[in-house]
Amino acid sequence: MKGPLVMASAFWHPFADMSKVSKKPFIIEKSDDVYVWDKDGKRYLDATASLWYMNVGHGRKEIIDAAHRQAEKLPVYSTFGDFSNEPAETLAEMLSERAPEPGSKIFFAGGGGEAVETAAKLARRYFSVLGKPEKLYIIHRHHSYHGTNGLGTSLAGIPANKVGFGPMVRESEEVPTHDAEALEASIVRLGAENVAAFIVEPVIGAGGVYPPQPGYLEAVAQICERHDVLLIVDAVICGFGRLGGWFSPERFGVKPDLITFAKGVTSGYLPLGGVVVSPKVAAPFWDEPGNVFRHGPTYAGHPTCCAAGIANISILEREGLIERGAQLEEELLQTLQVAENFSIVSEVRGGVGLLGAVELSPTFLKSQPQGVGMLQDEMRSRGVITRTLSTSVAFSPPLTIEKHHLEELSDALSDSLRALEKLA
Repeated sequence: MKGPLVMASAFWHPFADMSKVSKKPFIIEKSDDVYVWDKDGKRYLDATASLWYMNVGHGRKEIIDAAHRQAEKLPVYSTFGDFSNEPAETLAEMLSERAPEPGSKIFFAGGGGEAVETAAKLARRYFSVLGKPEKLYIIHRHHSYHGTNGLGTSLAGIPANKVGFGPMVRESEEVPTHDAEALEASIVRLGAENVAAFIVEPVIGAGGVYPPQPGYLEAVAQICERHDVLLIVDAVICGFGRLGGWFSPERFGVKPDLITFAKGVTSGYLPLGGVVVSPKVAAPFWDEPGNVFRHGPTYAGHPTCCAAGIANISILEREGLIERGAQLEEELLQTLQVAENFSIVSEVRGGVGLLGAVELSPTFLKSQPQGVGMLQDEMRSRGVITRTLSTSVAFSPPLTIEKHHLEELSDALSDSLRALEKLA
């Protein structure tokens, strides 16, 4: 006799093998601070802050109430042309005041992918306005992740994220992850007159959680300035306290031409992203009539989302959470270093911001190709949610995490690796 028929979900999940996921989705029902609960009532430590973004922790009524109040008054309206709204104006001013360069302008988008698309197009448009339309190339790094829109996919340094889509933007170039000299060599080879921008994550996120080598970001900033190439810092993951500052370039003393942001700007309570545009790049569009940037997401400056951003920034500032990413970086690294005791682990990365990763050894992954997913499953069975990358597991907990939560994480990690090591 056959068992009950299991109906497949109609919801197509991002980055998922739906042949496996559709009949057994992992349903999260509620959340509070650093914890979430599934539909069966089991509690989990959210060691990834959902998708790198729940910086202030789950269940913040202040943000929910702010969004509710705005939705009752003016839930949404276009900001194309001269239309605007008070939350968008207020949040733009708040972000500008906290940007590395005074007088920066804020272009809003719906999320990180749209922010990257905006920054890449703006870099090209900027040079076009200056009479240099041939400056089209955008250089990125190996391991980089810049969203999944057209330009973002073209700038992917994770090979699997490009497979099967065919060529998109051909004027892109990849350079090694930590090699500033390779960047300069690439600019010289392509011709600086053909290069619009270099895009860089301060700490590479989805590509494996790779912190920068000492002096790297400072060096590439100088190279870009020397060759008249715009520096785009992708701070979608690294901003709003994750590295201990508002946007993250300020930690390295770098003043980029463009900064993409999202995730932590609302702590994910509502979707919002954007670009911090330096006065230099904004000037041709703001000071000279007729230079229109013909680009804009439908929900740019969405008033309800901006209201959530305003409330989120208030919490980050009032509770001193912006500094937490730097204050806790060594504690998180020490927590993860328990993994170094296991032969199936080849590396533990972290130490720059509240970000870390445990890399599984090539030998173990050769014998267990699904090893990364197995580690995630082992930790989930012990009440800790992690994020799988290609050969590692990532950690990026809320900025509200405390010592006893890190101990909980350490215990689950040790027990999970111990279970997997028996398979090696």
